[in-house]
Amino acid sequence: MVVFDDIKRFSRDVYFYWGLIRELDKYDAQPMSPNFVFEQTPEGRFQQSITVAAGEYERESNARQCRQKTLARLEAGYYAFIAPVGFKYHKERGQPKAFVRDEPVASVIEEMMRGFLSGRFQTQTECRRFLEHSPLFPKGKSGKVGNDCVNKLLTNPLYAGMIEHKGWGVSLRKGQHTGMVSYEDFLNIQERMKKCTHAPSRQDLHLLFPLRGAISCECGNSLTSASSRSQTGKYHPYYLCQNRKCQYKGKSIRKDVLEGEFEKLLKSLSLGELKGVAEKMFKQLWKQQQKSHAAQKEVIKQEYQNVDKEIQKLLDKIVETSSTTVQQKLESRIDELEQQKLLLEDKMEKTGRPTKTYDGMYRTAMDFLLNPHKYWTYGDFTQKRTVLKLVFADRLTWVRNGVYRTPNLSLSFKVLDTYFKDKKEWWSLWKVT
Repeated sequence: MVVFDDIKRFSRDVYFYWGLIRELDKYDAQPMSPNFVFEQTPEGRFQQSITVAAGEYERESNARQCRQKTLARLEAGYYAFIAPVGFKYHKERGQPKAFVRDEPVASVIEEMMRGFLSGRFQTQTECRRFLEHSPLFPKGKSGKVGNDCVNKLLTNPLYAGMIEHKGWGVSLRKGQHTGMVSYEDFLNIQERMKKCTHAPSRQDLHLLFPLRGAISCECGNSLTSASSRSQTGKYHPYYLCQNRKCQYKGKSIRKDVLEGEFEKLLKSLSLGELKGVAEKMFKQLWKQQQKSHAAQKEVIKQEYQNVDKEIQKLLDKIVETSSTTVQQKLESRIDELEQQKLLLEDKMEKTGRPTKTYDGMYRTAMDFLLNPHKYWTYGDFTQKRTVLKLVFADRLTWVRNGVYRTPNLSLSFKVLDTYFKDKKEWWSLWKVT
């Protein structure tokens, strides 16, 4: 005997039901249920078919209703599936259940995305390590973040405040939630992922040697690092060149010497005495940008209206034409314009209202530009590597007489060096005014 509660629990598909009954007959097994009587008569088999068919209709009808309601929710800009990491559902009275930021995880994800966009994290591997070192980000039992986790975070339009479900025909549209980054920043992240050609982040970088990979020998080969143990049991860290063709191969450079000269180089870039002048310049630029925001917003608004008019023209052409090929081309063009409208809407929302105050926007950046040595001295290993990326455009070259060659500074420090050091009369005028 095969006992079950109800015939609908046995099967809700007529074709599968009779196939299962025939399979049971092979083993001389009898189906039994407290809510249904099985009769081996034409009337009994007819009743079974009717009951199972009714269950099949109920199943398909429920699935259709569920899909329709889910589709309507997606089209209205509300997500309808399991909330991804960084979001959670919240229900307010009189409003549909919608996404809200799940803090503090949301702030960690936002920092990672903005760090990748700005170049703070050059590769997805560096983003993954940032998430792994963050105690607030959820991880697996091993304490690691999956290899595809970062890719999903960077490519999911939900984190830009957008909704899309291509499998159900829901095109990209503005969602009823606030994303981690703007839609414009999200598109820039996608472009950066396509063009990113940086080498993978090294696994063997050690906290003891923050300059490893950032300093090259006179021969052009990157200096490596190691530690030797003396007879007294003490470890002595040093840098060295391993190029076989180099005349200095294997000749070590003490860690304190190399890094000490590097700190002197950073101190020479310090322009702390010009802090007041720089603040005055930045504030003036801030005011000028605020004045230009209104004009920029009008330009964006006019562009938005032009795109909307073009969409209306294309819709009229679709109605007029009878060619399927032409209709598909026009629909494809309309989809492109709709995405352009979303981007323009995002720009209009951001233009005219600064995301942060003046202090929040420029204070840390200005302090870093005026005194990078402070961030090197008091920062951790990650911050020290960031200083190397932001201050120098290329690797530094160590000369065996104990100095560095003239460094190739990044654009920001080149500007400061040009206008604040070489042209003293220029910035002294700022002091007077």
